[in-house]
Amino acid sequence: MSSGVAARRDAKKLVRSPSGLRMVPEHRAFGSPFGLEEPQWVPDKECPRCMQCDAKFDFITRKHHCRRCGKCFCDRCCGQKVSLQRMCFVDPVRQCAECALVSHKEAEFYDKQLKVLLSGATFLVSFGNSEKSETVVCRLSNNQRYLFLDGDGHREIEIAHIATVQILTDGFPAGEKDIHAYTGLRRSQPASEGGSTRATGMFLQYTVPGAEGVAQLKLTAGDDAHGRRHAAAWLAAMHKAAKLLYESRDQ
Repeated sequence: MSSGVAARRDAKKLVRSPSGLRMVPEHRAFGSPFGLEEPQWVPDKECPRCMQCDAKFDFITRKHHCRRCGKCFCDRCCGQKVSLQRMCFVDPVRQCAECALVSHKEAEFYDKQLKVLLSGATFLVSFGNSEKSETVVCRLSNNQRYLFLDGDGHREIEIAHIATVQILTDGFPAGEKDIHAYTGLRRSQPASEGGSTRATGMFLQYTVPGAEGVAQLKLTAGDDAHGRRHAAAWLAAMHKAAKLLYESRDQ
């Protein structure tokens, strides 16, 4: 990948929306798959009362719109200003209590797990049904759209083309988070969670543009104790990322 292409993928611009300042991708096609679109605000004329406590709006009780859901509330029900990185807001923005709770939980992903994914970890990877494996460093791209696998060569898997992410723990599935919604496929039922067992690998199924069928690969942590801990942290972060991608279809 040339430096020019990488620069275009990562380029951003500052824009002002009715909700606040946002730092968005220069090109919409390079937007993060974790991102959410700004909602349409409920028109003022359609909300004479708070949509949470039913307080009537007047000169004293002013109406405010939640920047995450777009609904209309009084100041008491929509007084929190919380970081909303999934919509690329530069500063914390006003949100209702329900949305603020969700945004607080997502902040942990952006503050912790995302950094782990960007830094990468070392794995043994096998492609397709091959028993042959090679050592690769797997990491999320800076614009969050691709998984980069660097070993004997360089491979890229677009997040939007991933069909299934299955985290393996001690040889057993810890939990499967299907993100078929991003490729128009049906949702499959997730497997049961694996408790506190440590993640040891990951199984991916994904589509390749221009190719028929579904490709697959398996990542496995190496034998080095330090490397295994690092890999386990990366896999746990990937599990949260897959869950976030899947759940974003319902928001």
